[in-house]
Amino acid sequence: MGYSRADYAGKPVIAIINTWSDINPCHSHFRQRAEEVKRGIWQAGGFPVEMPAMSLSEPFQKPTTMLYRNLLAMETEELLRSYPADGCVLLGGCDKTTPALLMGALAMDLPTLFVPAGPMLRGNWNGVTLGSGSDTWKYWAELRAGNITEQDWQGIEDGIARSPGHCMTMGTASTMTAVVEAIGMCLSGASSIPAPDSRHAQMASLSGRRIVEMVWQDLKPSEIVTPAAIDNGVRTALALSGSTNAIVHLIALARRAGHALSLDRYDELARSTPVLANIRPSGQYLMEDFYYAGGLRAMLAQMGDLLDTSTLTVDGRTLGENLAGARVFNDDVIRPRDKPLVARDGLAVLRGNLAPDGAVIKPPPRSRTCCAIPAAPWCSATTTTWRRASTTRGWTSMPAA
Repeated sequence: MGYSRADYAGKPVIAIINTWSDINPCHSHFRQRAEEVKRGIWQAGGFPVEMPAMSLSEPFQKPTTMLYRNLLAMETEELLRSYPADGCVLLGGCDKTTPALLMGALAMDLPTLFVPAGPMLRGNWNGVTLGSGSDTWKYWAELRAGNITEQDWQGIEDGIARSPGHCMTMGTASTMTAVVEAIGMCLSGASSIPAPDSRHAQMASLSGRRIVEMVWQDLKPSEIVTPAAIDNGVRTALALSGSTNAIVHLIALARRAGHALSLDRYDELARSTPVLANIRPSGQYLMEDFYYAGGLRAMLAQMGDLLDTSTLTVDGRTLGENLAGARVFNDDVIRPRDKPLVARDGLAVLRGNLAPDGAVIKPPPRSRTCCAIPAAPWCSATTTTWRRASTTRGWTSMPAA
């Protein structure tokens, strides 16, 4: 391979698990980011070894990438188990890749650092700001209704995803990378940086340097992913009005780390967590705006005592130390706690005869009481009765429309 013994002898060997693929637009910049991670590893005195892993491409893989999340988790675990690595850097971001990579790394418990793909830039079509995912369905419906032309639709296709990176709405990708940062498994501030921004390349290089230090310190995920850190991740997803898929993934991550997490715990935390991020589809803005407004660090600082700021992070500092000095630069994008987008219950867990083990909804902001939504679309069966899980307030029962 062209290496001499001096290149690697006595140095931490760092596995870079790279989910780059020609068919995954969210990760199309990972070839270059892997090189920047390697640069940081070399600079810190480590020896990088890049290993390709299955890339789960949300736009193209059918019938659903969810079928393959556990397969990627198994591949990640076995790569780290079967090859001689002292630590690892995980490159992911598209929906299922984030939880899959972390699940595999948690099982091995080597020093681990996650490099998030970062959101793509805002979409643009004839001066209209486009959000990937939500606007795809919106304008497809407009095309079918005859309200826009085929030429308009092609213009939307050309402008809706105009850079590398994952969806810039608050879908599963943005939710899960933010959760990873809140839990403490990536560098502070890393998850909000847009993929094409030069600061994203800097973050990749810094991650390479930091993982070498983590190996010497023997700082492992089992010291970081604690029950308190998982609660921080849950509250972060709720404050972002994040994807309901985060519930599935967070429960899997928590259990892989050896900790219990249930739907009821999610529901309990939702009762006291306001929605502070004004990001589509629940809000108005996109992830690029969120970054310019201060990013996740600023929103976590706004959450204050809702978080356990004593938890450890891959930076080697506590969450509270990482958030010191974080500022909000646009309080319409990142709301203060006294002016939230939604005061609480951005998510609710219901139980009933259709789903005795639980069903999850994201109630619309105006639907704060059961009398306000007598004809809710998720309660259409005439014989259905819903009850809010373990509740003493909010929805106590939900009769059919």
